[in-house]
Amino acid sequence: MKEGAHPNYREVLFHDLSCDFKFITRSTLQTREMAEFEGKQYPLVKIEVSSESHPFYTGKHKIVDTAGRVEKFRQKFGKVGSKTKVAE
Repeated sequence: MKEGAHPNYREVLFHDLSCDFKFITRSTLQTREMAEFEGKQYPLVKIEVSSESHPFYTGKHKIVDTAGRVEKFRQKFGKVGSKTKVAE
């Protein structure tokens, strides 16, 4: 194989910030951050939604509020027309 033609494929730690869930998988994503998980250092990728927090997999409607967008929407439009229940 030709050197330098392929990206670095390695184990990476993904951190779901909405529910503090971490998992390791292989990826070519480039990151500057490192984190320790189970006694070993991994490159860290922070994500907002994973299978642990996504409504399709959990069966619960869970609002992930980034920078207050959901609250701004609710102030503007209220709860008019909402047919979903919010998980507590």
